[in-house]
Amino acid sequence: MQRELPILQPPAAPGAGHHGSAEPITIAMGGGAFAAASDGSVALRRHPDWIRAKLPSGENYHDLKRLLRGLNLNTVCEEAHCPNIGECWDQRTATIMILGDTCTRACGFCNVKTGRPTWFDEDEPRRVADAIEQLGLEHVVVTSVARDDLPDGGAHVFAETIRLLRERVPGMGVEVLIPDFNGEEAPLRDVMAARPDILNHNLETVRRLQKPVRKRARWDRTLGVLERAKAYAAEARYAVHTKSSLMVGLGETRDELTEAFEALREVDCDILTIGQYLRPSLKHLPVERYYHPDEFAEMKSAAQALGFKHVESGPLVRSSYHARDQVPGAELKAMRRRQATLDGEGRVVPLAG
Repeated sequence: MQRELPILQPPAAPGAGHHGSAEPITIAMGGGAFAAASDGSVALRRHPDWIRAKLPSGENYHDLKRLLRGLNLNTVCEEAHCPNIGECWDQRTATIMILGDTCTRACGFCNVKTGRPTWFDEDEPRRVADAIEQLGLEHVVVTSVARDDLPDGGAHVFAETIRLLRERVPGMGVEVLIPDFNGEEAPLRDVMAARPDILNHNLETVRRLQKPVRKRARWDRTLGVLERAKAYAAEARYAVHTKSSLMVGLGETRDELTEAFEALREVDCDILTIGQYLRPSLKHLPVERYYHPDEFAEMKSAAQALGFKHVESGPLVRSSYHARDQVPGAELKAMRRRQATLDGEGRVVPLAG
């Protein structure tokens, strides 16, 4: 079902006129001005009331923040001003970016710096593992910019990082959010041979909008990456969960979203995250419309009915949201955190002592 949302117009600031205005604050953080959408309408200068992040808090959040200050780690959580940073860090979950900060692609939705990368460090996996070992994380997501300048797209750095994390922090969940490696098989095999718990590769948007939204990426290629990841894990005789993410608000229809859900299930994708696209700056694609929280609930139900093992759907949901709870065996780990376990008949019982 589609819901037409009203266009809300906030009151003009006192003294505002037609000539000149203050520099807008970052749109993704709740302010700024949007260009006209394709239907000629102008979106909000500020997000609707349901687009509001909680202020970061909690003992784990502050502890992790303190530890990160002394380590040479790039977290996507901070770089992207993620609205869920407080919640994720309080659960001791973080997303680390490797392979530098310059992407060889220029996608229409992404605020990562683009250009010709000049940075590369073969010792990065060791440094990342050393740092993460000190953080006491329960789950880590390792991601990167696209590095089309490297022969394998940086796949060997992903693989070695996974292996070292397994050695240093054996009980921690390890998820990788990878680029498409230009669809080549060998780089993906290298990553899967290192046995991540979750292999994440994002479809991002519906089939029709792939070209304007994702430079150089392809619908079929992305689905192929997810499908082959499962096949390579099966060859290695281990269970992996595959995962993908979709943004809404770029002009897609609900029928097109259903097509995307179904396409992901056809390649046995296990986990789906759905969130509202928020325009990082005026240089990026405009927000066509905001989805109401009720619509996210409807999309979650529709996706679950197709057989996804886990679905996160909400205005502020991002690819790594609640990632700790999505790894194989996450339910048992959660019960142990609550000092409980399963008995022989699958019932939750308190741990002795």
